[in-house]
Amino acid sequence: MPDPNFFKTLPPRTVSEIAKELGAEVIRGGEVVVSAVAPLSSADGGAIAFMGDRKFADALSQTRAGCVIVPPNAADLAPEGSAVIVSRQAQADWARASMMLHAPLTLDRSISREEAAEDDTVIIEPGVIIGEGVRIGRGTRICANTVIGPGVQIGRDCWIGANVSLSFCMLGDRVKLYAGARIGESGFGAAVSRDGPLDIPQLGRVILQDDVLIGANSCVDRGAYDDTVVGEGTKIDNLVMIGHNCIIGRNNLMAANTGISGSVTTGDNVIFGGKAGVGDHLKIGEGARVAAGAGVLSDVPAGETWSGYPARPLRQFLRETVWLSKQTSHKKGAKESKA
Repeated sequence: MPDPNFFKTLPPRTVSEIAKELGAEVIRGGEVVVSAVAPLSSADGGAIAFMGDRKFADALSQTRAGCVIVPPNAADLAPEGSAVIVSRQAQADWARASMMLHAPLTLDRSISREEAAEDDTVIIEPGVIIGEGVRIGRGTRICANTVIGPGVQIGRDCWIGANVSLSFCMLGDRVKLYAGARIGESGFGAAVSRDGPLDIPQLGRVILQDDVLIGANSCVDRGAYDDTVVGEGTKIDNLVMIGHNCIIGRNNLMAANTGISGSVTTGDNVIFGGKAGVGDHLKIGEGARVAAGAGVLSDVPAGETWSGYPARPLRQFLRETVWLSKQTSHKKGAKESKA
């Protein structure tokens, strides 16, 4: 269930009601009532989930969802205990169903410093907007023109720079966010539909643990359903992008312009050079290092240093680079001798 501090749960609906609005077909269980959306792996009897690709057939067969939305050729794979909606655009219809059952809280009213602050040691500079339900720990400073959305929790002794936006997030103690950081914006996700790409509602949060630093104009997106987490002591430079559902370990270092795609997991003590990029759903092992400008398209084992595009172990990259340089020089020399 999405966090009620950030999302409003709308009235429950029957499977038949949802299918009617979607223009989809109910195979069984039209009378089943659902009140939430969830992934196949975590859905319970009150939730609706989807399977858009047969590679997730095992997850579908094991789900405990009250209802599943599946393509026509996968209806027979649904577990007997689940209601079934058949759709040729299962992910898009799941996204539409989520909008029927959940809505993000909006910043309709700003509250005072006295309502949000733990005590008088909290400093709020001019122009700060604070949403309902926000809590700010002692010793924290919120710099000018920052906007803090409803329900956000900020720990003690934090520094929140000027023009920062915080939404759908929880911050530990001693967190530093430099000017212009964007924490908790909607992650990038779209589903193909008959009407064109459809935004997938992002129902997760961002968790920044103790002693995290986020540089100026960097972005950390909230999860699609689960949380995006940045571990204790991790330091992130300016202009870094961390996509939704990422789990970043403790004491990671990310230099400027690093881009981490969605659902990436990193171990502790990982280092990224400037402008490194990581593809989605990959794992970067503990103590690994990704060189500046590297493009990672596969898992990186613990303790290894990778470089190049596509990134590969550093020694392999250097050998290939030297070999290529020699081949180029050899061909150039041959041409010059003929001339």
